[in-house]
Amino acid sequence: MARASTTINPSHVLLVEGEGDRGFFEQVCKSLALNPAIKVAPPKDYQADYEELLRNSKQGVLNLLEDLLSELLDEVAPTQRLAIIVDADHENEQGLGYNKTIQQVSKLAADYGFSLAENQTNGLCFKHSDGLAEFGLWVMPNNRTDGMLEDFIKTCVTPGEQSLFGYAVQIVQNVPNPKFKPHHYSKAEVATWLAWQKPPGHGLYYAVCDNLLDPNHALFQEMELWLKNIFTQTHPH
Repeated sequence: MARASTTINPSHVLLVEGEGDRGFFEQVCKSLALNPAIKVAPPKDYQADYEELLRNSKQGVLNLLEDLLSELLDEVAPTQRLAIIVDADHENEQGLGYNKTIQQVSKLAADYGFSLAENQTNGLCFKHSDGLAEFGLWVMPNNRTDGMLEDFIKTCVTPGEQSLFGYAVQIVQNVPNPKFKPHHYSKAEVATWLAWQKPPGHGLYYAVCDNLLDPNHALFQEMELWLKNIFTQTHPH
């Protein structure tokens, strides 16, 4: 794709797959008191810059990444910090899975001189060959296994919510002839649990703003350090 203009031109971009992800990560950034300049954006936010239809999806994120990497290397372009968050999904369910997701991002990044840094313990980071630019990657749930954002949420549920969440899991697992696909059990479990909150029926964002996730959980801490490294550390543009 070729970006025609810069209608959306934040300096700090956190690119996500869709609206549910946007709401969740806006609350995460707020809870961590990260740079208020961070723009959490799904692909459709950039539609005004393109003639072709942009879709909120994992592939939509990867399609946009090329143009944003080009901007990241341009000293006069607005984009100074960039991170993307996508689901690994499940390779055996028409999704890339973790390994193929990494391969696809790495191949795309290599065309712009970026390579995956080694020995990373808090999220993933691609660094440019000139040492002057980088971008972050988080593959949900944990940069290691197949899955999605809901699997991250399940892992980080607070001790006080474990009983209610466990009951939601039990209910979903016992649904006769569910209409959803097997790899979407996590989505159904998290949605059911959130439907039982006060008030019921909120989106994923509510897990953060109502303190239903444990910020001291090792996985949440890992993501926090990754976000802070990308968006708050001093990096040359």
